[in-house]
Amino acid sequence: MTPFAPALLTDQYELTMVGAALKDGTANRRSVFEVFARRLPTGRRYGVVAGQGRLMELIRDFRFTAVDIEFLLGSGIVDETTAAWLADYRFTGDIDGYAEGELFFPGSPIMTVSGGFAECVVLETLILSVLNHDCAIAAGAARMVTAARGRPIIEMGSRRTHEEAAVAAARAAYLAGFASTSNLAAGGRYGIPTTGTSAHAFTLLHDDEPAAFASQVAALGKNTTLLVDTYDIAQGIRNAIAVAGPGLRAVRIDSGDLSVLAQHSRELLDSLGAAETKIIVSGDMDEYSIATLAAEPVDMYGAGTAVVTGSGAPTAGLVYKLVEVEGRAVVKRSENKATVGGRKTAIRRHKPTGTATEEIVVSQGVPDHVANDRLLQRSFVAGGEILPAPTLAESRGHLRQCLISIPWEGLKLSAGDPAIPVTVVPTS
Repeated sequence: MTPFAPALLTDQYELTMVGAALKDGTANRRSVFEVFARRLPTGRRYGVVAGQGRLMELIRDFRFTAVDIEFLLGSGIVDETTAAWLADYRFTGDIDGYAEGELFFPGSPIMTVSGGFAECVVLETLILSVLNHDCAIAAGAARMVTAARGRPIIEMGSRRTHEEAAVAAARAAYLAGFASTSNLAAGGRYGIPTTGTSAHAFTLLHDDEPAAFASQVAALGKNTTLLVDTYDIAQGIRNAIAVAGPGLRAVRIDSGDLSVLAQHSRELLDSLGAAETKIIVSGDMDEYSIATLAAEPVDMYGAGTAVVTGSGAPTAGLVYKLVEVEGRAVVKRSENKATVGGRKTAIRRHKPTGTATEEIVVSQGVPDHVANDRLLQRSFVAGGEILPAPTLAESRGHLRQCLISIPWEGLKLSAGDPAIPVTVVPTS
């Protein structure tokens, strides 16, 4: 059976609106949609923009195939007029927004999509699914990187999420500052450094632990990592050094009281002459458990489940709202869900030292610029054409600089207000 195209991930209510707009003649009204968060996840002080690199490729290839159209017509979801429009669909509008790796806060207009109403509204689910996932992963991962205080973190969460989400999560975590991933698809697709050791199953496969270690070292050399907690950790370390010698690259501990075990393991390795052998710890690591190990002799962390689930915040809470039609600001007035109408322009204000102090968002206008202000939006798509964008490595560096720029209180793991306030100036 021919598979459905990604375009069919569109929600049905979007096609309902497209069909009605085509019938009443409003489908091509020039419209502006914005992506923003009303609030940050509980306890968070900043959000991280991530996913545009993936999203632009998906929008470029967003097409309804003959199989899709046949299904939609056969199910009575669309009529012939709407089906014909979908068959010819190409996004011809403009997309602007915050750069990948930028920080965002409540009210930040992180993406602006403009064009005909129908061509923009049909992208809502795609845009939100990508950005809500990747922004959530990047924000949680960035907190882990901060907690690690310069020690590398390996992304190891592939087996804890959907297979495609695993690749996207590895990309978002690398953007956030993770050193590498165990996901080979992410390595091949995005050029992310990959790494991996072995699981307990490999040790259990062999007659004893020394035999398992000898096999791994024979295959990979001493520049490998041996998992030493299948049986007894102390004996596992002794066996590892006995087999590989003091030049072994690293040992990994995946269970137990990691604070105590890291101390004892370091002492034992040193006593065996393996002072350069690194200690990697893993096992349900998140920003809080990483922070508790800050004073311990840990050289690297492996994090999995918490990374791919946004460390307790699996969605960034982003919404996609119509804010302007034919140059006229439109607003939603629902209680607790009100919006500010009009296309927004945003700048971030800084002290001469580089510390960010405020984000200013102006509707249907441009903020007054002063020294040290930085314009936050850039163009991703113009007239339907995807524009050149920074590389993943460049976006990773941009996020690093953004995190340096916010007040130090904004990097705390404890709950608190957003790192910097956002002032939204509505249209007059």
